[in-house]
Amino acid sequence: MITKDSLIEMFNNISINTDWDMSKPMLWGYFFTDSNKEKLEKIAPLLEAEGYRVIDIYLSDKDTPNDIDLWWLHIEKIEIHTPDTLLKSNAFFYKFAENNNIDSYDGMDVGPISNIQPNH
Repeated sequence: MITKDSLIEMFNNISINTDWDMSKPMLWGYFFTDSNKEKLEKIAPLLEAEGYRVIDIYLSDKDTPNDIDLWWLHIEKIEIHTPDTLLKSNAFFYKFAENNNIDSYDGMDVGPISNIQPNH
């Protein structure tokens, strides 16, 4: 689980290592994993209904051919977060994954809005 302390550290690292203004809207990405692609396909519309943009569902690279399949669901939303609001969002995603029998909510990333890729 992602802790408030780790979120505070993340925000501190961003302020030290970037010129991003975290008080402004940023592009937040969120990730779910499951061994069953269909389960991720099923929850994608539920997350879209919550205002998230589905970016992709993709198969993770395997270290060996015998490794089980691990599928990733990547969603994004333009938002402003503080460590407290991000903690609440993460709690929502952990509960959402549990309620929908998804293997895991794997966390988030953030970048400037200019990183948005158009759908093709």
